[in-house]
Amino acid sequence: MGKVFECIDAKLAKWIGRQRLFFVATAPSDGDGHVNCSPKGGIETFRIVDDHTVAYLDLIGSGIETVAHLRENGRIVVMFCAFEGPPRIVRLHGRGTVIQVGEPGYDELQHSLGFDSLETADVGARGIVTVDVERVADSCGYGVPLMSYEGTDCRGSRSRSCLVPPPVMFPSFWVASTKRCKDAGSAHSRSYGCDRGRGSAQRASGPEAGGHCWRGH
Repeated sequence: MGKVFECIDAKLAKWIGRQRLFFVATAPSDGDGHVNCSPKGGIETFRIVDDHTVAYLDLIGSGIETVAHLRENGRIVVMFCAFEGPPRIVRLHGRGTVIQVGEPGYDELQHSLGFDSLETADVGARGIVTVDVERVADSCGYGVPLMSYEGTDCRGSRSRSCLVPPPVMFPSFWVASTKRCKDAGSAHSRSYGCDRGRGSAQRASGPEAGGHCWRGH
């Protein structure tokens, strides 16, 4: 039987901290737009700020629909699934805001949340999403497969070189990413590139950039 919680209490926060990854879902206000659902992680990129506020480090990927939707209407749900241990799903519904790399307040927020200690924050981050949580609920989760966790990269590579594409990719990567983002809206294409003078675009998505490796039972 599902339960609605008054807040993110200490017990629930501890459970969230044991999960390996999480998912976020957003949608545009226009009924003709696409709903977007994205896997995020690892869990070290997620923070519980207080019992009604969470935040996560948004890493560069192949699209930017989440940011576009948040800037349009703010609606978001963060979902955690127990792939190990007792079955459970937890959803955090709320309103999200985003500060992108290079925008006022980004460096201070990154430091206050402890993200500046992560390697991905230096080479793969494009922003930080903060969510004011309005509803906290769980459900049984029996439809989630039981899986064993084997690591963050099936091919054993976790180096900085995995996060940064070679220079020849820059123009084509920006163009291709922008074209794929049908719901880009006010989310700027600069999010795919370097806003800190590092002289290179960045990307952190998929197994080659520290993706999670699971094996089903």
